[in-house]
Amino acid sequence: MAFQYSVAAANAALDSLETTIGASPTLEIRSGAVPANAAAADSGTVLATIVLPADWMLAAAASSKAKSGTWSDIAADATGTAGHFRIKAGATTHLQGTITMTGGGGDLTVDNTSLAVNQVVTITGFTISV
Repeated sequence: MAFQYSVAAANAALDSLETTIGASPTLEIRSGAVPANAAAADSGTVLATIVLPADWMLAAAASSKAKSGTWSDIAADATGTAGHFRIKAGATTHLQGTITMTGGGGDLTVDNTSLAVNQVVTITGFTISV
């Protein structure tokens, strides 16, 4: 059986994640498959880089934590198909996951996974749940 948390414990864990990563981390949208774990080397090509807002996640509620504010890049760095993302503080990757179009069920959703240089990239959804 998997661990089960109270809502208060889940919310505290989610809020501490944002505190640990810190204000204004960098979101990299990358091509290719998600690496084996967050400690693994970067893979794929960086297609877009977004500096997230200082308060980049809403306060946790009901065992979930969603993005806060607008997450977008006014000019993609490269052309390719978005496959995964990494959220970093400095050189350290703290979170990673899959990317799909809005409604596609990925860990992070975007308005378009087929990116071209200088294209606007908008993150439409990102929620972490415990």
